[in-house]
Amino acid sequence: MLTVNIYAIRALYSTEMARTWRTAMQNVLAPVISTTLYFVVFGSAIGSKISTINGISYGNFIVPGLVMLCLQTQSVSNASYAIYFPKFTGAVFELLSAPISHWEVATAYVAASSTKSIIVSIIILLTAIPFVNLHILHPLWLLVFLLTISVNFSLLGLLIGILANSFEKLQLIPLLILTPLTFLGGSFYSVNMLPSAWKFATMFNPIVYLVSGLRWCFYGFGDTQLINSLAVIASLFSVLLAIVAWIFRSGYRLKR
Repeated sequence: MLTVNIYAIRALYSTEMARTWRTAMQNVLAPVISTTLYFVVFGSAIGSKISTINGISYGNFIVPGLVMLCLQTQSVSNASYAIYFPKFTGAVFELLSAPISHWEVATAYVAASSTKSIIVSIIILLTAIPFVNLHILHPLWLLVFLLTISVNFSLLGLLIGILANSFEKLQLIPLLILTPLTFLGGSFYSVNMLPSAWKFATMFNPIVYLVSGLRWCFYGFGDTQLINSLAVIASLFSVLLAIVAWIFRSGYRLKR
């Protein structure tokens, strides 16, 4: 019979959430300031040159992209630092020897990271209200996408934090791969605006399907079908969960 160590999961979760409030300036205020700058630069400056995209003003159009950027950066950063610091200080050995299973450890870290990124994303949406006429066509679906996307990126963040052996390498994948993929994934433009060759190549970017799903939640349309977005989310979750579970079970890059 499967038993769940709720107390251990809650303890790890509470510890990670407490760390967030101790660094609120970095984890909450910084994304809000960045989002405000995005609205000023993209929404006002560039938006004044672009009338509408699919009948939506450019300022409104970039809101899902900004939420996507927030989810990606916050989830990956929170999860990667959460597991890297115990490795760096040696506290990970206490974690591995504690009466808590590998999947319970992963659950606690992913839950904390996802909670943080969702909270910041909601704050981002509130920040957007003074700049745009915010409208969410499918609010329940938006919550589903916020949760599933943040969980996927949190799992990826755990993987990055486990594999990294220095602070520089901790930032390597987010800066050189994830952020460019997010910007090139239709966050601030429609993929349908691209030439056919570039559009074909862009469709191999998984971020496209995540942004498209978020945009559908707001306005009822996206660059891809909703079912494709859900399929990509489910596929990413299955692969990342399997890898992270194997690493915790085997101790790879944790015990040495």
